[in-house]
Amino acid sequence: METALTRLVGVRHPIVQTGMGWVAGPRLVSAAANAGALGILASATMTLDQLREAVREVRSRTGAPFGVNLRADAGDAADRVRIMLEEGVRVASFALAPSRELITALKEAGVVVVPSVGARRHAEKVAAWGADAVIVQGGEGGGHTGEVATSVLLPQVVDAVRIPVVAAGGFFDGRGLVAALAYGAAGVAMGTRFLLTSDSTVPNAVKARYLAATVRDVTVTRAVDGLPHRMLRTELVEVLERSGRVRAFARALREAAGFRRLSGLGWRQLVRDGLALRHGKELSWSQVLLAANTPMLLRSAMVEGRTDLGVMAAGQVAGVIDDLPSCAELVDGMMAQAGEIIGALRTGGASAPAGAEPPGAAPPR
Repeated sequence: METALTRLVGVRHPIVQTGMGWVAGPRLVSAAANAGALGILASATMTLDQLREAVREVRSRTGAPFGVNLRADAGDAADRVRIMLEEGVRVASFALAPSRELITALKEAGVVVVPSVGARRHAEKVAAWGADAVIVQGGEGGGHTGEVATSVLLPQVVDAVRIPVVAAGGFFDGRGLVAALAYGAAGVAMGTRFLLTSDSTVPNAVKARYLAATVRDVTVTRAVDGLPHRMLRTELVEVLERSGRVRAFARALREAAGFRRLSGLGWRQLVRDGLALRHGKELSWSQVLLAANTPMLLRSAMVEGRTDLGVMAAGQVAGVIDDLPSCAELVDGMMAQAGEIIGALRTGGASAPAGAEPPGAAPPR
């Protein structure tokens, strides 16, 4: 299936595996790329040396295009861009809108720039600055999220910009892909669905917790870092929501110290990064520290398997997924289902033929 996205980045299918910290490592990214999707390596939780090693490992596992996700506001963003360019990575995605200057520098180096946004005005801004495409995440998406549903936000952005728009938030099967294309998107981006594959390195116990979740177990909370954050309702989330300021600050200090040791960042840089994540909002100092070291809270679950001590970012689709296909099975199934739906619509059918459901197309529960 050829779209503006596949032509732009050179992949076979209009599907993006998003850059999830501690999850989107070399194994998952290369499996997604080999399946024909655009795999995105998450760099924010890596040191500079680890990023270079990860890029080289992905390159050794696949000859397909892939990208790297960057934090535009990180103190070492320039160093990470330099590594990308030295290693020949040609797609850069951003969780926060990069500056006009950074977009220009990347484009001059031949890099495709694909920021993620959660509002029409942000899409218009980065498009005016020269972004090549934009990923638009509606409120159904996991992690930091907004309030507007994808079905409302997506057509707004498609109508507002003249660059390829990739839809994110609420997608997990071929039906969603067809719906996104009908809205005018050039493809879909998925995080939770790729997290729940056999190629994901997330511990099996954590995957089981996701698979057991219903749509009512996926919540939005501000207790972690003061910003709306969609995740599974775990023991830690409940503790943070009940904690007073003193307990919250003590926990924030412990987590910040742990992340500082892993990342090599100094306290000044850690606080600076936390302040950068405020997005103009008034946050307490404990929330600033938690914002800076949310990666440590994610690591507890996604790497160590401690669902009691970590947070588990999750899109609402976690409540409708009940299997762990490989990336190849997932992508092939999505494309087969999408093709059958489009074929049925062309011939006057109301839906895809029976048996068209790919891995992950479970009924809501």
